[in-house]
Amino acid sequence: MDGESNLTYITLDGLVEVHKYRYLYFMIVFIAYILILCSNSVIVYLIWIHQNLHEPMYIFIAALLLNSVIFSTNIYPKLLTDLLSEEPLISYQACLFQYFIFYCSCGSEFLLLAAMAYDRYVSICKPLQYPAIMRKRTVNTLLALAWLLPACQLVGTTTMSANKKLCSFSMNMFFCNNSLYKLHCVSSRAITIYGVIILVNLGLLPMLYIIFTYAKIFAITFRSCSEVRKKATQTCLPHLLVLISFTFLITFDVILVRVETDITKTARLVMTLQLVFYNPLFNPIIYGLKMKEISKHLKRLICQGKLN
Repeated sequence: MDGESNLTYITLDGLVEVHKYRYLYFMIVFIAYILILCSNSVIVYLIWIHQNLHEPMYIFIAALLLNSVIFSTNIYPKLLTDLLSEEPLISYQACLFQYFIFYCSCGSEFLLLAAMAYDRYVSICKPLQYPAIMRKRTVNTLLALAWLLPACQLVGTTTMSANKKLCSFSMNMFFCNNSLYKLHCVSSRAITIYGVIILVNLGLLPMLYIIFTYAKIFAITFRSCSEVRKKATQTCLPHLLVLISFTFLITFDVILVRVETDITKTARLVMTLQLVFYNPLFNPIIYGLKMKEISKHLKRLICQGKLN
C-alpha cells in the first residue's frame, strides 16, 4: 500500500489461522456480540421502565452498560466482516476512528466507576445529605464529564497520529489500538508523553480515587452496625468486581503493546479476546445478579416470558 496516497489501508493480522477456522470464529464472535447486546440492553431496559430504579446508582449502571454496547459495537461488526473477507483490511482513517472510540469508551468506564464510587460514598457515609448532593443536575454533570473528558483528551493523540507518515501497513491485532503507533516511520515523543498523560488522567487517577473512596467507606462501615455493613457490601462489591476486572484487562492492552515481540501470536490473541469478550459480558451478569433490585425485576421478567 502507498503510504503517500489519500487512502491508506492497514492489514489486521491478529487472528490465528483465520482461513482454517473462519466460520468457527464467525459463529463465536456473532454469538458473543448478540449476548452482549441482549444482556446489556435488558438491564438498561429494566432500569428505564421501573420507577424505583430511577436513582443515581442505577442511572450510572445504565450508562456503564450503554458504554459496553458502544465499546463492543466499535469492534464486533468490523471483526465479523473481516472474518468473511479474503484479507482483513481497514483504512487508516477508519483505524484512527476505531482507536478513538475504543479508548474513549475505556476512559469513560473508569470515570463512570469513579462517579459510582462517589455516589456510594455520599449514600453510605452522608445519608442525610444524599438528596441534596446527588441531585439530577449533579448526576447529569457527572455523566457528561464521563463521556466528554475522554473524547476531548483523545482528539489530540488521534489528530497527531493522523498526520504521521506510515512505513508499516500490518498490525498484529484484529482491531485498532495503541499498536498503530508501531506503524509510524518515526516514533513521536510528543504522542508518547501525551498518551502517558491521558493514561494517568483517565485510568490511574480515577482508579486511585475509587480505591481511596471504597477504603474510606469500608473503614466507616466497619465501625457501624451489621445492617450498614451489609448495605455497603451489597452495593459496593459489584462495582469493585467490575473495576478489578476492567483494570486487569486494560493492563493486558498496555502490556501487549510494550512486549509485542516477546509473546506468541496465539497468546496475544487469547489475551485480546478476553478484553473484548469478557468485560462487556461480565458487567450485566454482575449487576443483574448482585444488585438486589435489578435481580428482582430480572427474575420477574424471566417468569413473565415463561408464562407467555
